[in-house]
Amino acid sequence: MAAQPLSALLPQLSTMLRRLALLSLAVVLSFGLAACDGGKARAATLSADDIAVIERQAEGFLAARDRLPELATLVNEKDWTFTRNLIHGPMQEVGREMLYINQRLLPADRPEANKRADALKAALADLDEAARLQDGDKLRKAYIQVASGFGLYAQVLPAQVQADLKQS
Repeated sequence: MAAQPLSALLPQLSTMLRRLALLSLAVVLSFGLAACDGGKARAATLSADDIAVIERQAEGFLAARDRLPELATLVNEKDWTFTRNLIHGPMQEVGREMLYINQRLLPADRPEANKRADALKAALADLDEAARLQDGDKLRKAYIQVASGFGLYAQVLPAQVQADLKQS
């Protein structure tokens, strides 16, 4: 007789255990999904400190870029000595300035900025070599690459920095 009521309870107990297991699974999945979601993702932004450093370095970069007309005149006149002097003097710090700027950019922007910085540094080296060899044709082609490199790299500067520098 005692076996009869126990066998009647087994299907009910089995149903309750399945429901409990499903409820537990639902709770675990809910917490897991909530933990993975983390709410809405914030857009990556630069800190005020990063903007200040980028602006400070961009001033030097843009000052060198502003000397391009002078460099163009030297290239057109095939003034080998003063072309090299300008590259090794006022334009010498461009590589360092781009390095500091690139370190402060958003991680997603760094690969492109590094690529453009490397291209500009290579163009400056080619220009210097052409002036050293006194090769007018290579000098002219290298100048075009330098001017293009300055323009392309300036595009990686954050919009806020570009706007702030135009105002000053």
